[in-house]
Amino acid sequence: MSKHVFHPDLRLARFLPRGVPLGLARRFRAKPKAPHDGTLVRINADVAVRVFRPPPESRPAPALLWIHGGGYVIGDATMSDSWCREVTGRLGVITAAVEYRLAPQHPFPAPLEDCYTALRWLSNESDVDADRIAIGGESAGGGLAAALALLAKERGEIRPVLQVLSYPMLDDRTAQRTDIDPASLRMWSQRNNRWAWNAYLGAHASTPPQLAAPGRYDDLTGVAPTWIGVGTSDLFYDEDLAYVERLRQAGVPCELQRVPGAYHGFDLIEPGAAVSIAYKESQMTALERALGAGPPKEGRTPVGT
Repeated sequence: MSKHVFHPDLRLARFLPRGVPLGLARRFRAKPKAPHDGTLVRINADVAVRVFRPPPESRPAPALLWIHGGGYVIGDATMSDSWCREVTGRLGVITAAVEYRLAPQHPFPAPLEDCYTALRWLSNESDVDADRIAIGGESAGGGLAAALALLAKERGEIRPVLQVLSYPMLDDRTAQRTDIDPASLRMWSQRNNRWAWNAYLGAHASTPPQLAAPGRYDDLTGVAPTWIGVGTSDLFYDEDLAYVERLRQAGVPCELQRVPGAYHGFDLIEPGAAVSIAYKESQMTALERALGAGPPKEGRTPVGT
C-alpha cells in the first residue's frame, strides 16, 4: 500500500486503483435519452446536447457549455447531469452538456469540432445571451474546453467570458515522463494517459497540432479568462500549473484552485467530502461572477436538490 499522503477528507483514496480499465469502460455508454428536468437536443447526426433551463423569468439568460471527461475515449454527457442541474438551479443560467464523438474511432479534430458545433448552437438560441457564455469541463473535457477557447479565439465568432478547466488534460508530453511516482496516482495512470493520447491524436501523434494539445499552443494572448483547478496528486498537476503560468504571462486573468493531496476526479468520486464541496463552490463562484448571474429568486428550489 502506498505511503503517499492524500487529503484527509478523501477517505476512499487508499482503496482506489491507480488507473482505470479503458477496454472495459469503453464498452459502456449511456443510451441517449432526455435528462430529468432537461431536454435532449440533437444538433446534427454527430452532436447532441443535454440542456437544462431555469424558469423563463429573465431572458435572454447567460449560459454554460459543459464537456464531460473520459480521456477523449470514454464517458458521455449524462455524467454532467447533476452538475448542470446544480448550475442552472443555483445561478439561473442555461446549461448544455455536449455529447461529442470519441476517439479512437473519431480522433482529433472531430471531438473538438463537435464541441464547437455545440457552442455555435448555444450562442444562436433565442433565449441565450450570446455575450455571456462560459465553457468548461473536467479532465479531457477540460482539455477540450481549453482547445475550444483557443479555437473560438482563432475563429472570432464567439467570445466566451470564462473557461472553467477542472484538472484538464492539456499536454500529450506528460505521457512520456518517467519521473512520476505511480504510487501517488489514482484513477488515471501513465498507461491510461499514453493510450488515450495516442487514440485522440491518431495520425497526428508524431507531430500534434497545437489545438489538439493546448499545452503546446504558442500564443495564449486574448484567450478567455480562466478558472483552473487541480490536485497535487493528479497526473496532470504539473502540466496544469505550467498552463496557468503561461496564461498569466500572456495577460489572461487566471484563478488557480490548487488542492493538496487530491487525486484525479476526486470531486466526482467523493462529492460529499468537504474538500470536494469547497472545490465545486469555487467553480460556482467563478461562474456567478463571470456570467453576471446570481442565486434564483427567493422561494425557487434549485434544480436537482
